[in-house]
Amino acid sequence: MQIKKEDIDSVRSFNRFYTIVAGWLDLHLHHTPFSLPEARVLYELKHHPSATSSDLLQLLRMDKGYLSRILSTLERRQLLVKVRSKADARSTLLKLTDKGRNEFSKLNQASIDHVSSMLRHLTRSETSDLLHHMKQVRSILEKTKMYEEA
Repeated sequence: MQIKKEDIDSVRSFNRFYTIVAGWLDLHLHHTPFSLPEARVLYELKHHPSATSSDLLQLLRMDKGYLSRILSTLERRQLLVKVRSKADARSTLLKLTDKGRNEFSKLNQASIDHVSSMLRHLTRSETSDLLHHMKQVRSILEKTKMYEEA
């Protein structure tokens, strides 16, 4: 299929628009001390409490060196600890500390507040339309090879 330049321009324009709406261009996500990649690592560790760095690489599809630097930063800030796996001594599990879980809770609440403030300005019908179209976009993009390879 021939890709039209205007289609590419439209997708790129939407991406630029949404990064602003979502607040992803701020150095610190939702006025917290965390960047978006750091926040995503905390999110994944909260939801996958016995993850390894290999697990995170698969989940986040992030550059290995970049993930390593983020993990080192979070460990230095005492937000996570590395624990040798009892099942496989060659494997190191990443676990949030109490401080890490507390910081994640604050970050999660800031994200909830941000989305709430966006939706607050919409009618119920507009919110329903937005959610429907977001599901459609996700469904379409999940079928692409880019999603699988990303």
